[in-house]
Amino acid sequence: MNTAYQDNSAAEPRRERRNRQGRTRNRGASGKKRQYSSQAPSRRNRTADPARLTAYQVVRAVSADDAYANLVLPQYIRRNRLNKRDAGFATELTYGSLRWQGSYDAILAECVDRELDKLDPEVLDVLRLGTHQLMHMRVPTHAALDSTVALVRDQIGAGPSGLVNAVLRKVSHATFDEWLEKLAPGDSDDDLAIRYGHPRWIVRALKQALVTHGRSAGELVQLLEADNLAPDVNLVALPGIGELQPVLDHGAEPSSLAPDAATFSGGDAGKIPGVATGAVRIQDVGSQLAARTLVEVAPVGECERWLDMCAGPGGKAALLAAEAQRAGAHLVANEVSEHRSRLVGQALAPVEGSVWELVTYDGRELTVGLAQHGAPATFDRIMLDAPCTGLGALRRRPESRWRRTTQDLAVLSQLQRQLADAAVELLAPGGYLGYVTCSPHQVETQLQVQDLLQRHPELRLVDTPAAVLRAATDRLERTTLTPSAEGQPATAQLWPHLHHTDAMFIAVMAKTDGSR
Repeated sequence: MNTAYQDNSAAEPRRERRNRQGRTRNRGASGKKRQYSSQAPSRRNRTADPARLTAYQVVRAVSADDAYANLVLPQYIRRNRLNKRDAGFATELTYGSLRWQGSYDAILAECVDRELDKLDPEVLDVLRLGTHQLMHMRVPTHAALDSTVALVRDQIGAGPSGLVNAVLRKVSHATFDEWLEKLAPGDSDDDLAIRYGHPRWIVRALKQALVTHGRSAGELVQLLEADNLAPDVNLVALPGIGELQPVLDHGAEPSSLAPDAATFSGGDAGKIPGVATGAVRIQDVGSQLAARTLVEVAPVGECERWLDMCAGPGGKAALLAAEAQRAGAHLVANEVSEHRSRLVGQALAPVEGSVWELVTYDGRELTVGLAQHGAPATFDRIMLDAPCTGLGALRRRPESRWRRTTQDLAVLSQLQRQLADAAVELLAPGGYLGYVTCSPHQVETQLQVQDLLQRHPELRLVDTPAAVLRAATDRLERTTLTPSAEGQPATAQLWPHLHHTDAMFIAVMAKTDGSR
C-alpha cells in the first residue's frame, strides 16, 4: 500500500505550534510535556534596557578597540543617563563578565555546537554577559534570558537571538559551582585557571611570584580570589593641599594603611569634595605608599631635585609634587607621549606651578632630552614606575589578564632594564632610586633588581620595607612585606589578599658617594 495516502484519521491530532495566546511551544526535555513561552511574540521585548546596553557597549569597546573598562564605563554611564541603581548593575555586569571571561568561555564551549572563535565577536560578548547574570548575579533565569535576547535583537539583529536563547538555556541548567565541578574538579594549574578565571600562564606566574617574595605557594587560591573581588575606591588628599575630613564626611572611611587616605564604596566618587579639583585623588593605596616610600627613605635635604621618569597618568607625580612643595624640593615629571603628558599636567595642576615642570621624552634618552630642555643633569630622588604587565592590578583592570602574554613579558622586561640604566645615569651620588612595578612577577621585580645591582656596583639596596613602614600607618607589618630580618637590605611586595592593595613591588636603591 502506498503509505503516502494511508488513512491518518485515527492518529493523534497534529499539535499547533502556538497556543490561543500566540505563544510558541518549546520542545521540552525528552518524555516531558511541552510548554509554551512566557510571552506572545507581540509582547517580547526587542529593546535593550539601559543598564545592559551600557555593559554591552563597554565590553565591545574593550574587545574591539582595546579600551580599558575603567576609562570608558563612566563615559557610557553618563551618555546613557543611568540612575544610581542602573549604574551599579551595569558596573557589576561589565566587570564581572570581563573578570570571569575564561571561566565563562569554558562553560559556553560545552553549550555551543562550534568553536567559540567561530562565533561573531558581538554574539560571544553577549553570551558572556548573559552567563554572568545566570552564574553570579541575583537575576532570575527568565529575566536574564529575556533581557539578553532583547539586547541581541536590539544591537545585533534577530538572526542570532535563537542561538543566544538556546545556549543560555543550556548554561542555566547548572549553577556555577556545578559547572566548575564538571569542568575543573581538581587543583591543577589548568583547573585553577578555569575555577578562578585567570589564564594558565598567569596562575603559574603568580604561584612562582609568591615563592619568590617569601610567601607560601599555598596562598595562591587566596590571591586568585582577591583578584576577583571588586576593590573599594581608594582616595588620597594631597598633603598640604587637599582636606581629608570632607571626604570622610561624604561617607568614606579612613585608610588603615596610608596617611591622608580613605576608602569609599558608596557610589560616584567623582562627587566627593576635592576630587573634581584634583586636591583629592582616586589612587590605589599601594601606589600611594610607593610614592611616599621614596620620600621617607631618608630625610629630605635642602633644595633637592626629584624626577618621575614615567609619570603618566600622574597619580604618583601629584603626590610627589605635593610632598616636594612641603619639603622645598623641585619635581620634574616626564612622560613619553604628548597625550599622557597632558594627563600628568592635569594631575599636577593643584600643586603650585613653581614646584614642578613637565617634559616629554623617551625615558631611555632622558639625559639628552633634559640637556636640551635645560633641566638639571642629575637628581637626588628618582621614581621609576616602570611599564609592566600589570599583573598586580587585575582586580581593577580585569580585561588585562586576557590581553597580556608571555611575549609581552619579554618585551617589557627589556624596556625596564633600559629605563633602569638611564635612571642610574641621572641619579646624583648619594641619591635614591625607587624602582616600582604593579606586578609581582619575578622577572619584573627581584630579577630586575638583582641584575641592576650587578650592572651598577655603585648602587646598593636599602631596607625598603623599613621605609614603607615609615610611610604607612602602624597597622602595616613588616612580615607581610618581606621575609628578611629587620635592618637588612630588602625589597617590599604588597599583595591584594594581604593588604587589599594592588600587588605593588617597591625597591629603593642608593647611589654611593663615599659618605652614605
